[in-house]
Amino acid sequence: RRRVFYIPGYDPIHPRRYRELYRKEGAEQAEISGYGIDLQAKRGKKRYGWSVRGEMDGATVEAEFDVLVWSDIVRDSMERGIVGTYLLMIRTAWVYIASGALFRLMRLRKGPVIAALYPVGFLLVQLVIALLLAWGLGSLLEAYVHPWLFWAGLVVVPFALEWFRRKDNKFFAYYLMHDYAYSARHRGAEPPELETRMAKFTAEIAEAMTSDVDEVLVVGHSSGAHLAVSVLADLIRLGYVPANGPTLSFLSLGQVVPMVSFLPDAKRLRRDLAFLSTRNELTWVDVTAPGDGCAFALCDPVAVSGVAPEEGKRWPLILSAAFTQTLSPERWKAPRWRFFRLHFQYLCAFDQPGDYDYFRITAGPMTLS
Repeated sequence: RRRVFYIPGYDPIHPRRYRELYRKEGAEQAEISGYGIDLQAKRGKKRYGWSVRGEMDGATVEAEFDVLVWSDIVRDSMERGIVGTYLLMIRTAWVYIASGALFRLMRLRKGPVIAALYPVGFLLVQLVIALLLAWGLGSLLEAYVHPWLFWAGLVVVPFALEWFRRKDNKFFAYYLMHDYAYSARHRGAEPPELETRMAKFTAEIAEAMTSDVDEVLVVGHSSGAHLAVSVLADLIRLGYVPANGPTLSFLSLGQVVPMVSFLPDAKRLRRDLAFLSTRNELTWVDVTAPGDGCAFALCDPVAVSGVAPEEGKRWPLILSAAFTQTLSPERWKAPRWRFFRLHFQYLCAFDQPGDYDYFRITAGPMTLS
């Protein structure tokens, strides 16, 4: 038996999407790999999640999934107008540039840095397009109505910018800008409302550690990975990992830890990374893929953050999901330029799963260790 706690990244959408993703992709992986996965609605309404029954390698496994929700905090952080977002862009860019974090990040991997610069660039492009439309309208008014009406063309600017904002489900510029700005708001320190929520996450996992399951598995995806680091560090520090309790495992997927740990006031995160890397109370496996342009693929988050201890470092174990090898040419080609789809591939089916199979890890008979 297993308890799985999933910590999503910076995502404003209801956690229902993760249940449906698991249902769809789990069924596909089961068909490919020849095992059984049956997903059912979770009993009780205390937390959002689902139940899974896995039939693999001659064993039957029961797993209870809980999504540790912070989407409400994400939505609140995104409630800014157009002007507010542009001011946020300036402040965020200044924090990353003035602290030197941006230049350190650029030396790691190009993909996530390009992803970080994209919202800044595209928001500026939107502003330029809006101003060009204003110039065109103003020129027409000046030529055909009255010379003093040139500046009246500026009236089109807010409408043009609002059009782009409403189309952000295709462009993701506003979404990404708010994502990076949330980490930079306190120069890498966790916002108070998130610290409070993380304490609740720790308490929920601590409760599971006293149950009669075989494994408690914490999965942190994207920004959720660095939240999980601090949550698990607190769990161990507070003595919530009993010696004879369930096996404690941590699976970080598509992590973007350096985006936060490189900021000057991310002292808690850097301390937690160093602490967790030496502990024998858990197993920590970090999975990324070079094909994921949003993640710091194959970068040890402890080492690159400059906090690896001289002696006694155990974690994380770095694995590659190797999309080019584990996905068929057709499946790899389809989402190749859909960067967010690839960033979620860790939670999906693989045509030729190698060392990494999300559904075997979460619903199979072996623990992560």
